[in-house]
Amino acid sequence: MLLAIDAGNTNVVFALLDEGRVRARWRIATDPRRTADEYAVWLSQLLQLEGFDRSDVTGVIIGTVVPRALHNLQVLASKYFGGEAVIAGQGTAQWGFALDVDEPGNLGADRALNVIAGHALHGGDLLIIDFGTATTFDVVDYQGAYKGGIIAPGINLSLDALVTAAAKLPRIAISAPEGTSVVGRNTVDQMHIGIYWGYVAMIEGLVARLKAEVGRPSKVIATGGLAVLFEKHTSVFDAIEPDLTIQGLAMLWQRIQNG
Repeated sequence: MLLAIDAGNTNVVFALLDEGRVRARWRIATDPRRTADEYAVWLSQLLQLEGFDRSDVTGVIIGTVVPRALHNLQVLASKYFGGEAVIAGQGTAQWGFALDVDEPGNLGADRALNVIAGHALHGGDLLIIDFGTATTFDVVDYQGAYKGGIIAPGINLSLDALVTAAAKLPRIAISAPEGTSVVGRNTVDQMHIGIYWGYVAMIEGLVARLKAEVGRPSKVIATGGLAVLFEKHTSVFDAIEPDLTIQGLAMLWQRIQNG
């Protein structure tokens, strides 16, 4: 089986895949100081809890937007899984699609992997929204080329900035509101409305502007840990793919195996 590792700014996601199907997934807070040995102890226990063993892993592929976290993950692969990890975007694992932007070398691995998986799964013109530490909007044309996009603060970052800058505002949980009213009658409700419905308005507004600029029908694909938070309160998504980045890693791995 394949161990796919997606190292993001907030969490590192480990997924075990068998012929492209996710059998198990785990996440741990991103900490570039965490050693390969620490990863191994934690991951070995989780594998056993799911009925797997380290010997079941026959390959490792890593995608990361945190360069400082890469070395220890590479050591994890070589020391505890018996082989060198494939690094997404490097060596034989080049992206394999056109990057029609001004700075192609600056595209994050997570966004590139979303392009690979989104195009393979859905085809046509796509708008891919990834709800992570940042919320990114990526434009992919019907040929699978990356055309550019948008980077916006993630909803947690927005809330953190609000609470940090305003001394009397409490920290609140981010969740879908029970009602649809946008008139808050107390401080917490007003914060909840501002964060949640403000974010929904941003999503819908930016998608409308992107579709108008693309000028062709575009399917909207949502991914990332917070995508399901907005699913019930907007009709802008055509599909939600929680494992899109992991699927991109698996597809990239399979492309390499196929030569």
